[in-house]
Amino acid sequence: MTKRRSITGVIGLAISGLVMMIAIAGCGHKLVTTGGQHSVPLYPDEATYLKISQLQQQGGVTGMLGDVGRNLAAKQIDDQTPVKVISSSSNGSVVEITNGPMKGQTGFVARQNLD
Repeated sequence: MTKRRSITGVIGLAISGLVMMIAIAGCGHKLVTTGGQHSVPLYPDEATYLKISQLQQQGGVTGMLGDVGRNLAAKQIDDQTPVKVISSSSNGSVVEITNGPMKGQTGFVARQNLD
């Protein structure tokens, strides 16, 4: 009986350790800048990101409106800010900021801005 209890205890400890490692690994994301940016835009939702991206791709006056829209709609978050991924799509992820002055803030970031 003593051997069985010690084996059960070791297995339980191993499972607990595995669960902790998975939880820690799940929170290991951070925001990264691209193309000479100094901050990462955090959009309120994916629909806003898609609409502004479409405007920017059109160029000309419409493209400039997309740039203005991004500056108004998106919060600028510092490079390397730690985040937790809440959900993902082919365009990017909904994240929650886990540290810093914006801790707890949620929003959508483009796929290329998440590491």
